[in-house]
Amino acid sequence: MTAGPVIRAAAGGVTRRRAQTVVIFMVLLVSTAAATLGLALLVDSSGPFQHAFAAQRGAHVVASIDSARVSDAQLAATGRLPGVTEAAGPFSEASITLSLRPPPPPALPSGLPVPSPPPIAVASVRVVGRASPGGPLDDLTLDAGRWAQRPGEIVLSRDLGLPPGSQLIGSTITVTTAPGQPKLTVVGFAKSITDSAGAWVLPADIAALRAARAPAAAQMLYRFRSAGSAAQIRADVAAVTAALSAGAVTGTGSWLTAENQATGTSSIIVPFVVAFALIGLAMSVLIVANVVSGAVVASYRRIGVLKSIGFTPAQVVAAYVARVMAPALAGCLIGVVAGNLLAVPVLRKSATVYSVGRQQVPVWVDIVIPLAMCVLAGLAALLPALRAGRLSTVAAIATGQAPRLGRGYAAHRLLGRLRLPRPVTIGLAAPFARPARTAVTLAAIMFGTIAVIFAVGLNSSLARAAEGQSHAAAEQVQVAPAGNRPLQSGSSQDQTLMAALRAQPGTLHYAAEAMPVIGVSGLTQQVNAEVFRDDAAWIGYDMISGRWYNGVGEVDVNTAFLAQAGLSVGDSVTVSVGGQAVSVRIVGEVFDPQGNDQPALITSWQTLGGTAAGLTIAQYDVGLRPGVDADAYTMAVDQALGSNFAANAPPSRQFYQIAISLIGILTLMMAVVAALGVLNTVLLGTRDRVHDLGVFKAVGMTPRQTIAMVVCWVVAPALAAAVIAVPAGTALHSVTAQAMGRAAHTGIPGSFVHVYQSAELVLLALSGLAIAAVGAMAPASWAARSRTAAALRAE
Repeated sequence: MTAGPVIRAAAGGVTRRRAQTVVIFMVLLVSTAAATLGLALLVDSSGPFQHAFAAQRGAHVVASIDSARVSDAQLAATGRLPGVTEAAGPFSEASITLSLRPPPPPALPSGLPVPSPPPIAVASVRVVGRASPGGPLDDLTLDAGRWAQRPGEIVLSRDLGLPPGSQLIGSTITVTTAPGQPKLTVVGFAKSITDSAGAWVLPADIAALRAARAPAAAQMLYRFRSAGSAAQIRADVAAVTAALSAGAVTGTGSWLTAENQATGTSSIIVPFVVAFALIGLAMSVLIVANVVSGAVVASYRRIGVLKSIGFTPAQVVAAYVARVMAPALAGCLIGVVAGNLLAVPVLRKSATVYSVGRQQVPVWVDIVIPLAMCVLAGLAALLPALRAGRLSTVAAIATGQAPRLGRGYAAHRLLGRLRLPRPVTIGLAAPFARPARTAVTLAAIMFGTIAVIFAVGLNSSLARAAEGQSHAAAEQVQVAPAGNRPLQSGSSQDQTLMAALRAQPGTLHYAAEAMPVIGVSGLTQQVNAEVFRDDAAWIGYDMISGRWYNGVGEVDVNTAFLAQAGLSVGDSVTVSVGGQAVSVRIVGEVFDPQGNDQPALITSWQTLGGTAAGLTIAQYDVGLRPGVDADAYTMAVDQALGSNFAANAPPSRQFYQIAISLIGILTLMMAVVAALGVLNTVLLGTRDRVHDLGVFKAVGMTPRQTIAMVVCWVVAPALAAAVIAVPAGTALHSVTAQAMGRAAHTGIPGSFVHVYQSAELVLLALSGLAIAAVGAMAPASWAARSRTAAALRAE
C-alpha cells in the first residue's frame, strides 16, 4: 500500500471523531501555554536581577559629577580608561523635593463631587535629563504611560513607592525647591535596573528644576571589567576619580546595592513561584500523556477494522500517530503563542515583585516547550499504537469494544446494594472498570485541588504578613514634622500636635515614636530602633515568640537581630544610645523583616533614657476608630496643623498585593488544566460506553439521570483526590511559607502558617469535586442529548 490510504485513514479519524480531535487540540493548547508560562517563571525566578541587569544593560556605577569642575571631553575620556568597558553620559541632573497632586477623581453618579486626595510630598528625588528611555547603558522600562516628549513633562520611577502608576498619570507635580516652583505633568512611570534616578525629564528642563545657587551637576554611567564585589567597585571608582579634577565626583551608586535590595525581595517570592511552576509542568505532562494515549486506546476497535481490510501494522501505527499529531501539533503551535500572551501580564507582575525592569519568556523556552510537548504527544500515541499494531484483528476489535472482562463487576454489585438511585450507583462504580485511566484522572484532580488549597493558604499568609509589616490592623496614619525635623518631647509643637490628634473624632490611639540608631554589644553595625514614648501595644506587631515589652529594661527584636547577635529570647544585651550604655533584656521576637537582613529593636522611651539620652520624636503613629477613612482623616489633620506638620497614610504593600494577584492567576490556570484532564477522561468514558448509554436510554433513563450518572463517574476519583490533596496541600503551604520566611531572614509567626480552619479545609477539599464536575459536565450533556437509536448503532 502507498501512503494515500494512511493519510485518508488519519484524516478520516480527525474529522470523524471531531469531539476527541477538539479535546486533543485544546488540551495541547492549554498544556503548552501552561508549560510555557511555568518554565518561563521557573527560569526567571533563578537570578531575576542578574537576567534583567544583563538584558537592560545595567550600569555598574552611577556617578554624580560637578559639571563646573570637569568638561564633557574629560568625562568622555573616562570611558577609555583600562578597566572601563562601556560608559554613557553625561546626563544633566538635579536633586529636587516635589509635591505630587493626583488628578481629581470622577464625580459620583449622584453628581456630588468627590473630595480631591491630598498632595503627596516626596523629598530628595534625583531627576535626570534623558531624551529617551533607551541607551547604551541603563535601558529604562516603561511600566505605565509614555516617555516625556515636550517641556513640562516628567516620568517618575516605580521605586518611589507611590500608588500604581496608572492612577497617577496626568498628576501635577510642583517642584518646591526650584525658583518659581515650576509645575510638571506626570506622563509615565519607569524602572531603572540600577536605580539611577527617581525621575526623568527632557534635558532642556533640568536647569529650571535646580534649586537657587545649586551647582550644575551631571550623571555618568559606567560598566567595568571587574565589578563583582564592593572592593572591586571601590577600586573602579577610585580610577575614575583619579582621572578627573579633585572634587569632580560628588557621589556614586553601586549596582551591588540595587542587587541586594532586589535579591531580598526575589528570594521571598521564589519558593511559591517554583511550587506553582512545578505543579503546572507536572500536570501538563500527565494530562497530555493521558489524553493522547487514551485517544488511541479508545480507537482499538477501528484499528482492528483497518487491519481486517489489509492495513499492515506499520500503516496502522502511522495512521493513528498522524491522526493524533495533527491536532496536537496545531495545539502546540497556538499554545506557545497563547503562553507568551498570557505571560505578558504575569511576568509584568513578577518583574514588579522582583524589583527588576522587565521579564520575558526566553526564546529557548518558546522552542523547547512546543518541541517537548510534540515529542510527548508522539510517544504517548506511539506506544499504544505499537501495541495495537501487534494485536490480531479479532483481539484489537475485542479490546476496543469493552473493558477487560471482570473489571468493575464487584464494585457494581457492592454499590448496587446502597439505597441510592441506580444511575448514581452505576456512575460511582464506573471508574473501577478502567483503573489506569481513573488513576490519571485522580492525579489531575489531585494536582488541581492541591493548587487551590496551597493558593488559599498562601494568600492568607501573605495577607497576614502584609498586615503585620504595615500594622494595618491599628496603625493607619503617621504624623511627622514637616521636612523630617525632629520634635522635642514636651515642646510647644509637641503639645500642639497632641491636642490636634485628641481633637480629631477619628483618633482611637496615638503614640510618639523616636527612631534613633543605636549601638549593640556583639554587633559591628548599628541598629535601627523604634522607641515609643506612649503605650504602643495596640500597634499590633505579630509575635514569633515571647511577648510585647511591658516594663523598663525590656525590648523586642526581630529575627535578624537574634541571628547576628547570637542571642535568644530571654537573654540580656547592652545597647548604647546618646553615649550611655544600657543593659536590656530581650522579651520577644517580632515579625519585622527590615530588608537586607537588617537587625531592629523596639522598646519604650524610658528604657533608653528618654529626652536625657537625646531622643527626639520622629513621628506620631495614629490608630483610627473602626470605619474612619485614612485619607479623610489625613486631610483633616493637615488642615488642623497647617504646613508645620505632614500626615500620611502608610504606603501600600505593593509586593504583597501583586504576589496575591499572581497566585490567583496561577491557581486559575491549574484549575483549568485539571478540568480539561477530567473532560478528556469522561469523554473517553462516554465513547467506551456509548452502546451502554443507548441501552440505558432504551429502558427509560432520562436525560437528567444520564447527566447524574456521567458526573458520578468522577465523584470517586475526586473524593480520593481530596483525601490526598488536603494533607499534601497544607504541607506544601507550610513548607513554602517557612522557606519564604528563611529567604526574608525572618521567623514566621504561627498565625502565618496555621491559617486553615476545619470548615475551610472541607470546602477546599470539595474544590476538587467542583473541578471534576465542571470537566465532566460537557461530556455528560453530550451523552444526555445523544439519540437512543444512534447510540445503539455506534461502535
